[in-house]
Amino acid sequence: MPVCFLLIGAYLIGSIPFGVIVGRVLRGVDVRKYGSGNIGFSNVLRVLGPGPAAMVLIGDGIKGAAPVLLGRWLLRSWFVGDPDLWLLAVGFAPILGHSFSVFLGFGGGRGVATTGGVLAGLCWPAAAIGLLVWAVSVGVTRYISVGSMAAAASVPIYMALAGKRWEWTVFWCGVALLVVVRHLPNISRLLSGTEVKIGQRVEVEEKSGESAEEGQESLW
Repeated sequence: MPVCFLLIGAYLIGSIPFGVIVGRVLRGVDVRKYGSGNIGFSNVLRVLGPGPAAMVLIGDGIKGAAPVLLGRWLLRSWFVGDPDLWLLAVGFAPILGHSFSVFLGFGGGRGVATTGGVLAGLCWPAAAIGLLVWAVSVGVTRYISVGSMAAAASVPIYMALAGKRWEWTVFWCGVALLVVVRHLPNISRLLSGTEVKIGQRVEVEEKSGESAEEGQESLW
């Protein structure tokens, strides 16, 4: 039973929509209405700029790492059988929360930063390699979406080559597939040549004076 509460808590933490919160609080802007409509780092970067994007990146990363780090300690203190296997479920919960947030009507983002946080908490060498793959891919192509999908694909490859238990490899294959599926709109734009490159900005109309009804348009 305590494990169930741990999984629910991890999901709820992952559901916190930092992209929406930062946009609303700092600029009075709902980032879901601009650019790709995504709530993650890349869309916040092009809509609001590097400062707010960095805040979202850190927040999304922490909400992935924190449940894993806390979960590892709790699972072992509860003497749960095979805690490393249960930890995969704890790690998947915030990814699921970010992608299908209960606070956004089960909508959400691509889950890349949150997935990175989960990976850092589970296996930091894999996270470091994934970050390197992301940086190189983005540097070469100038597309954050390409870097995100390449980084996600690199993780199960690392797990297999590093001799991690097969459940971990299968798990990260599934996560990589989820990341790719969540990027299908980006893939479509890449094929049509309309995907926005890193550094390009989207013009937005800041709504600091919006009405109370508009200001309360559902965040939750």
